[in-house]
Amino acid sequence: MEFQDRTLKCIDCGADFTFTAGEQLFFYDKQFKNEPKRCKSCKAKRLTSVGAVPVRQGFPSRAKVETTAVCSHCGKETTVPFRPTQGRPVFCRECFRDRRQAASA
Repeated sequence: MEFQDRTLKCIDCGADFTFTAGEQLFFYDKQFKNEPKRCKSCKAKRLTSVGAVPVRQGFPSRAKVETTAVCSHCGKETTVPFRPTQGRPVFCRECFRDRRQAASA
């Protein structure tokens, strides 16, 4: 299958951007069904607004996400290396360690 560069319109800013043949091949190989809807700058803005780490030149950034949360067990404020999901408990390092040791005993 042969791909050619195509011009698409960004749904956020309305600017035209190029969906390159290489990008189309990547989408085809990954079996993605939809074309991109946003230009690169709007996509990066959107990723940072939802808390995701944007990908740089094909490699994910090594920056860690640290989120402040309250421990579900002791109530102490702590930081966790992920974004907590509503309805799931979050534990500080000490409570997490204690629960892990109790589970393995």
